[in-house]
Amino acid sequence: MIHTLLRRPSGVAEATADALRALAVVGIVVAGIGWGPMSGLSLAVVAVAMLLPRFLELRPSVDIAFGAVVLVAVWSSVLGIYITTRWWDLPVHFLTNGLCAALLYIVLVQFGILADAGTLPRPVLSAAVVTTALGLALGVLWEVFEWVGHTFLDPEIFVGYNDSIGDLVWGGAGALLAGCGMHYFTGPSTDRAGRTAGLDPADF
Repeated sequence: MIHTLLRRPSGVAEATADALRALAVVGIVVAGIGWGPMSGLSLAVVAVAMLLPRFLELRPSVDIAFGAVVLVAVWSSVLGIYITTRWWDLPVHFLTNGLCAALLYIVLVQFGILADAGTLPRPVLSAAVVTTALGLALGVLWEVFEWVGHTFLDPEIFVGYNDSIGDLVWGGAGALLAGCGMHYFTGPSTDRAGRTAGLDPADF
């Protein structure tokens, strides 16, 4: 595990993903100083989560997409964009929830908690159903987290019935799309297929 996390990046794509992780670490300090300790803590949680694609040795393009999306999501919260632009959280939920559901599915498969859909008679359908269910579950947990934050931490955190249902629908749609494309997420990474010094088309 430590070797996987600490190895040098191979190629431009992996270096880009690592640069996003470094940006997240810098963001911890910037957000903590500029917007308070809770914002710094949010960036710290995201920075840790961004290690997961590298640990799982996913395609660098997936690693980049996950890092970019969660950074946009957390900074949108820190900067108050969800409050000033109410529709913005819908595409963010779609992308973030889809990618998180896909990563959770991969983790559960690797730990033997879920069966690998690739071993089942209908792999695409199986992955889509399970990933969608995971995405909806994550969406519910997020809405509970938002309610706790609104009630006990910061009343400016926006909550409401229409907002929650919209977030769940868009997040579930993102998880469904991720499940349908699970073969791409679980395909061979450059680490398994053999690393090259430059940008390999197989990275993407």
